[in-house]
Amino acid sequence: MGNRRTRRPAPRPPEGTPAPAELARGARAVLAAAARVARWADAALRPGPGGTGATPDGKGTLSDATAERAAAELGLTPAQVRADWDTARLSGLIEVHGDSARPGWRLRVWDRDDTAVLRGWVALFDAWSLAHPAPDDLAPAAVAETVEAMPQVLSLLQLSAGPVPVPQLLDLLDQRVTELRTERCEIADGPEPETPAEAPRDAPLPALLDWALHGLAAVGALTCAEGQATLTPLGSWAVWVKLEQICVAAQSPAGHFEQSAEDMLRGCARLRPNAARAEYRAWLAARPVGSAVTDLLTAARGEDALLRGLAFEALRVVGAPAEPDVRAVVEESSLRPYALLWLAEQEGADPEDVHLVLTREESTWLWVDTAAAVADHGEADLLVRHLESAVQPTVPALLDEVRRVGHPRTVQVLVALAAAHPDPALAKAVRRAAFQVHTGGE
Repeated sequence: MGNRRTRRPAPRPPEGTPAPAELARGARAVLAAAARVARWADAALRPGPGGTGATPDGKGTLSDATAERAAAELGLTPAQVRADWDTARLSGLIEVHGDSARPGWRLRVWDRDDTAVLRGWVALFDAWSLAHPAPDDLAPAAVAETVEAMPQVLSLLQLSAGPVPVPQLLDLLDQRVTELRTERCEIADGPEPETPAEAPRDAPLPALLDWALHGLAAVGALTCAEGQATLTPLGSWAVWVKLEQICVAAQSPAGHFEQSAEDMLRGCARLRPNAARAEYRAWLAARPVGSAVTDLLTAARGEDALLRGLAFEALRVVGAPAEPDVRAVVEESSLRPYALLWLAEQEGADPEDVHLVLTREESTWLWVDTAAAVADHGEADLLVRHLESAVQPTVPALLDEVRRVGHPRTVQVLVALAAAHPDPALAKAVRRAAFQVHTGGE
């Protein structure tokens, strides 16, 4: 009984929160200029924005010639084009792959998928400090502290449900920065300063707050006027979403959100799909997306095929933010079939046709890998039923192709299948195939 977790109710959306369709209209308005540049690049640059228009810096930065061309054709300045291009990258309208950039999947569904639009705006909201860089005269350490403290400032704005005077926000920022420094043991030994403003690493907090508020205003999260700041409907909704994520993490149904990726996936192995997805969401909400995706892919590279499949199920919950990392592992043989299927789903392939992205050899490799997971963790009858999912029309054809595909678990899978299958003749053929793979014979 002592291990029972106290479940906290998720925060309710603020009263008067617009419907998703209305929020999406607001997000489209904020990102209209970025979408315009992304569409121009899609139409004007072939085979894609990165093919002829980006510099080889690994960031998808526009070349000078392309920025000038876009400015001339769109009636903008090159600086405006670059700013809109950067916004398009941060919101997923443009995706960077190595030294190239191309239209993102969100651009393809921009006019019909409100969820995709809102997720794109939230990605920009999360990256507000990149979209609106701090002035050079502000110390990087102070800027980083401000970025880390702004969630508390935004929470105050959200709870206030109206304008908040800037001096009140400045007091809160001052308190939070002091807390952060104390937590990091960065306040010097000796007598404590009478006020936080006397701390040895003092920074111009008014200038920092002014930069942060204008940065958040630039992405459409709030408005600043007459010495006050007010969250926009989009900003209020986004802060509520972040609070909800924290509550989801705090009430992880099975309690796996504090574990490593591998342990979390193992803990989800026996859960029903909906319960497992709830665990994935809780686990993801408790850590940065980038490191979470890295940890999931690391778990997928291990020897346990079950974890490989579960890792990609968790990556489906991550969605579009995981796309660059998943695309980067396509050439890894153990992950390739999973990555190709994941990418096809993200790009909107019909669920009934998604398997068509795999070659016959890749499908066979995936069949063996899945069979290995079943053999290690499932019941014998599940392994027998797994035969029905093979792309080959007959068992002899399956065995022939399985022998050639080179999966490291082929022998173990065939031995387990032979032991489980009730048909003596078929079991004998499978054992023979296992022996031939083991000895390298024909």
